[in-house]
Amino acid sequence: MNERSLPASPNWYCSRCSDVNSNGLLGFGANTVIYLVDVSASSCKITGELTGHRDLVSGFSFCQHPEQSHFCVSASTNGTVHFWDSSNKTLMREQAAHQNPVSAVHWSPADKNLVVSGDEKGVVVCHWFHTGDTASFFPEPRTIFCLSCSPHSWKSVAVGYKDGMIVLIDVSKKGEVMQRLRGHDNEIHSVAWCPVTGEDAFGSRAEDGDGADGVPTEGETGCFLASGSKDQTVRIWSTAKGKGVMTLKLPFLKRRGSAVDPGVKERIWLNVLWPKGRPTQLISSCFSGELVMWDLASTGKQRWSLFGSSSEGQNHNRIVFNMSSVQLQDGKELLISTSMDRDIKCWDLESLGCCWTLPTLGGHVYTLTFSPVGVACLALGVGDNMIRVWNTLSSQNQYDIRSFWQGIKSKVTALAWHPRKEGWLSFGTDDGKVGIYDVFSNKPPQISSSYHRKTVYTLAWGPAVLPMSLGAEGKASYSLYSCSGEGVILQHDPSKLSRAAADIDKLIRDTNSIQHKLSPHTDLSWKPDGKAVAIGNEDGSIDVYQPPHLKLLCSIQQHHKIINTLRWHPDHSSAPELHALLASGSSNAIVFVHDLRSVLENPPEEPAVLTESYRRLSGHTAKITGMSWSPHHSGRLVTVSYDGTAQVWDVLEEAAISNYRGHNGYLLCVDWSPVDPDGIWTGGRDFTVHEWKVSKQEFTKPPKGKKKVMMQEKRARSKQQKKKSKNGSGGATAPNMNGDSVVGVTMTTEKELSEDEEEVRSTQNQEVTTANFETQKNSIPAAKNLLVLKKKKARSMLPLSTSMDHRPREELLQDVLTLASVRHPGGAAPPAGCVPGQGDHLHLGLFHDRPALYRMFQAEEDAHIEAGHYDSVVYLRLWTGDLEGALQLATERGELNDHLLSIAPMAGFEVWRRTVEAFVKQLCLQEQYLKAASHLLSVNKPYQAVALLESNKLYREAIALVLARLPADEVVLKNLYTSWAAVLERDGHLSAAAKCYLAAGCGFDAAKVVSRKNDVPSLRTAASLARISGEEALAQSLALRCARDLAAAHDWVGAQDVLGSQPGLLVHRIHLCVAELLAALLDSSEVFPLAPGASSHPWASPGQRSTLFLDRVTDVWEEEFGVGADSADVLLQDLRRVESPTPSTSIPLRQVLLYCSVHLTRALLSWLVDDGQQLLEELWRAASWLRDEGHFCVSAEFCRLLFPDGDIRVFSRRHSKTLHPTTEASSAAASSLQAMVSYHRLYRFWWRDSAGRQDVQNGLPSEQPEDQLENPDSEELDFDVSVLLSEPHAISQAAHRSVKEIQDQLAAMVLQHNRVLGSQLDSGIQQDQSPLSDGPSGADAEQRSENQETFLSLSTKMSKYQKELSDLPESIKMFPRPDVVECCLVLLHLSRSSSSVSDVLQEEAKEMLRKHGSSRSVLKAMRRLCS
Repeated sequence: MNERSLPASPNWYCSRCSDVNSNGLLGFGANTVIYLVDVSASSCKITGELTGHRDLVSGFSFCQHPEQSHFCVSASTNGTVHFWDSSNKTLMREQAAHQNPVSAVHWSPADKNLVVSGDEKGVVVCHWFHTGDTASFFPEPRTIFCLSCSPHSWKSVAVGYKDGMIVLIDVSKKGEVMQRLRGHDNEIHSVAWCPVTGEDAFGSRAEDGDGADGVPTEGETGCFLASGSKDQTVRIWSTAKGKGVMTLKLPFLKRRGSAVDPGVKERIWLNVLWPKGRPTQLISSCFSGELVMWDLASTGKQRWSLFGSSSEGQNHNRIVFNMSSVQLQDGKELLISTSMDRDIKCWDLESLGCCWTLPTLGGHVYTLTFSPVGVACLALGVGDNMIRVWNTLSSQNQYDIRSFWQGIKSKVTALAWHPRKEGWLSFGTDDGKVGIYDVFSNKPPQISSSYHRKTVYTLAWGPAVLPMSLGAEGKASYSLYSCSGEGVILQHDPSKLSRAAADIDKLIRDTNSIQHKLSPHTDLSWKPDGKAVAIGNEDGSIDVYQPPHLKLLCSIQQHHKIINTLRWHPDHSSAPELHALLASGSSNAIVFVHDLRSVLENPPEEPAVLTESYRRLSGHTAKITGMSWSPHHSGRLVTVSYDGTAQVWDVLEEAAISNYRGHNGYLLCVDWSPVDPDGIWTGGRDFTVHEWKVSKQEFTKPPKGKKKVMMQEKRARSKQQKKKSKNGSGGATAPNMNGDSVVGVTMTTEKELSEDEEEVRSTQNQEVTTANFETQKNSIPAAKNLLVLKKKKARSMLPLSTSMDHRPREELLQDVLTLASVRHPGGAAPPAGCVPGQGDHLHLGLFHDRPALYRMFQAEEDAHIEAGHYDSVVYLRLWTGDLEGALQLATERGELNDHLLSIAPMAGFEVWRRTVEAFVKQLCLQEQYLKAASHLLSVNKPYQAVALLESNKLYREAIALVLARLPADEVVLKNLYTSWAAVLERDGHLSAAAKCYLAAGCGFDAAKVVSRKNDVPSLRTAASLARISGEEALAQSLALRCARDLAAAHDWVGAQDVLGSQPGLLVHRIHLCVAELLAALLDSSEVFPLAPGASSHPWASPGQRSTLFLDRVTDVWEEEFGVGADSADVLLQDLRRVESPTPSTSIPLRQVLLYCSVHLTRALLSWLVDDGQQLLEELWRAASWLRDEGHFCVSAEFCRLLFPDGDIRVFSRRHSKTLHPTTEASSAAASSLQAMVSYHRLYRFWWRDSAGRQDVQNGLPSEQPEDQLENPDSEELDFDVSVLLSEPHAISQAAHRSVKEIQDQLAAMVLQHNRVLGSQLDSGIQQDQSPLSDGPSGADAEQRSENQETFLSLSTKMSKYQKELSDLPESIKMFPRPDVVECCLVLLHLSRSSSSVSDVLQEEAKEMLRKHGSSRSVLKAMRRLCS
């Protein structure tokens, strides 16, 4: 167990990666681990970890039901969902229902067994905790960013998407979409439900522009929903109405003396939280880490309050990712927030003040060290580019930590406190930088001007050596020494870091007269008294030098692998015989302790070589990475290892005392507490620092089994690699792992855990440099997929000679003698048959002359060909100068590349040309057509390049190439444009296709393709395009189509503008003028409402009602369009060519009005040219359009507008001429038109007569008691109604009714026959009743049975009536009149309440009814009216 620890930072860019339960237990995902923190006390305490995920944790949620509050759920980027029991920290269940990274998960507050998760491809999965069942839905093909389950109904789930859409789904109906909330225009970061139901907590109208698709669920009262988006707004939604009710824009707050520029696009993650029991208060994050409490019920200008405003420095200083709230048992309400600044903060919701802060770590803990001057001041070097200085003895704040980041910008891999100056801390980084911080000042660090080329592994303060020691006599002078990955130790002058640092290797060589190359250095440690320095080397040796000249005292040849760490025993509080103990750790897992007292007290004349250790400490199963001597005990040492444990040793007894196993993964650093003899601090790969007690550990020795941790990690990586290879590499976006690159973790593990290969710290960095934490999270997956695999060793170009260098040692020694005899023939005779570069002496060709090398190359070529490694053969031929042979082989094998092509000109032009053509064919097979075309250009074949691009549908590139390289009049250019246009048109890219047609000179096709969209903007553009291109006929046609659509929408101004832009469309303009005037008059009469957003001309206002329609139209024509009697004839001829469709009940009223206006315009033009016959026919057709379509009120108002006096002969009050038909057709049209006008006047008289009595229903008299039909003093009929009682038309209408009745009877008989036949086939005993009978009993039934018609009799009657209809005059067929029977009934009804109907007229009406009123309803009404 551990006492205190710093956890890893919560993962970034996750919508819900932390949560707190009702007992005050906080859980958050960091890397692949979930940390549990108790927040119920005045300060926090880390209580444990949940481990089991193999990939990054992307979501976490507690169950909020009291009996299950210890259960929680987490999700990962590998698509798995884990269920945990936090009380005993065990994994209960793992489900892999997703095939893609999970981006959000939530445990439903309304159902203790429901968990909902969503992934990046839009799949939503419901997990049932009690049964283990899952159900998957796919509501929208979008990337899910967040989701939240309703606290009021288990069915409702709100899902936020990357594109700004919010969808409410019903999980009980297989994920059916109930609402789509539109308003945000960027990714949704968070959604939160109001804690109370209903939508009356605060009110506001739905906002313009916000919309929803769907209807509220029946029976639900609705609930408010809050959402936070990257568009910098918080929106409140009504889920019942599907509308936004409030928009909150984030305030721009001043920080550190400067204001935020509103024009700058801020980095933002907008998280929202609706606290329980606070329906009018909402919490949201802000731009730079501030938290804001919104008062939703407030109507003031400032509706928010800022958290942490009582004192400076309480707020986060980077964006906040997650928030969660809890109400403790004492009633205190807390808010927990996690941020990019790697702090977890706890807030009091009453005071809005910060209660405590828990710092976290965002990278590997590479180094930690206590200050020798400042008591218990611990410095941490972390992979998140920051240094932490922790006052571990603070009584007020157990996590009193300050962070330093200025001037670092890379991973901090080494730290060292100055042995005398308080607060001086030196640091080394992953990019080779060395600097010094004064931690008690606010100044930036001093940076050394001398940089290492690779990672700085060790820093040490020690006495100055030459040449810096010159002039330092008599005063304590310390220099800073740094050791890095390139194997160099530099000496820095701390007082003048701008001065170049000195490489101590030069002093070592000069002092000790060393001629050979020194082994690269990997570590150094100064003896505390400064009398010796130990330097570890890459070859496993340890050299001990005496300052200031660095005379070599001894060399320890005990280790056989790279030295990772060296530590001298401290001088204070220990026996003098222990002061010369030096502990060393390397990659062979054994710790050696050497006693150098004899060497130090009596330095030898010649350097001593030590091959035996004083003590040997074995037990670790992996490389040693750090160690520390106890400052409180004699001979007690703690070591840390890649086996994941820290081991405390009694060195003198060679005994293991205690073993700590609390970390996940390997350890990197350790230090013994300077104030607590029982306390040790360790840090490692798991991004954590632990404080633990030696006496409280369960184990005394490391776990057995060779390299246990390494093998587990390798197996885990192997599983991940296999899974990724199955799933592919497409598009999954992983959450950012606290800013420390996943790549860095993988590469470190890969290099440092290699089993069979010695590690060289001087040639490889311990960890690849992390991308800056500002890097976008979307770039992580690509880098991860690229570098997660182990680096594959390159294949040798000379495998035969290389393999011969791995023979037994005796043979290798014999090779040395053989080569010497060949190089020096006079010394000894070479073996018989020895030919360097051939046979058994193949490998010696590399060490002899060129002919021998060529013989060796030939043998290597043969071996490569046999093995199929033709690329190696190509390079061997290149090395020998056989360039043409190399190109020929690469061509035959299809393995040409850019490098070979670049050197092909060296073999001559023809060889180069053939190589280019062969490479082009190879590229085409590889579908690299652009590259192939570019190479064709290099050999001056532009036409072939264009053909290649065209054949592979790369039209854009082909056109660009033609324009750039070929003559302007090339026919191929037009062909390319037309071919591309056809493809674009087929794919629906109409605008692009039109541009292609225009470029090809096909203006007609361009206009046609633009008009295919068939909307107003497209038609207007197409008409203008056709006019510009000279296609007048097409331009007019398209303009007409556009104008008709605009006119149908009552955009009269737009329609006239479109027509006015095209010449030759005057007749259509005056037609729309008539339609606009007619629509305006009908609208003023409230029988025909104009469309919403209608636009009209000033001359279309209703004006004087006494002016006849004809007079008003002619005035407008003359004033606005210059149309008079002299031009009417030509316009009439043009208008006759405009076709009008056949009337149909399916045509909308707006279109009916346009068709009616066509005939009305013809009539008006006929009036101007004095053609009375056509005038009457066109007026009748205009009126019949409205009558036939069933628009009774509109038809009546139309007739009143044209003929206000009821006389069709009076068409204009300005002109005295009247209408006199001269032909049979015009007479029939005039009579029919007069009948239609009289018909509407009759109804108007009836309605006026019956006002207040409600006795009209659907145009027929309603049944009323006799005593209610009296109405004395009625006004007289002011028009002749005899025109309505036409005997020929009555006969025609009766015949049509009879034909209709017979058709209905025949259809009923056929239906009855089919039913009877089907019934007999099914049962054989049932028959259906005749559908013609209304009932099974009564006199009517008996009579109907007696008069039952047969199919033959009905057919006979049908023939009779059809014969009657065919014998009628054509004028009656062409110009029908209103229903005569209906008019008779209205007249008889009026006669009972008015004396205006004469007796003669009544008798004529009764006679008409007796002759032609054969239907039951008519007979019934007639009996009632005639009684």
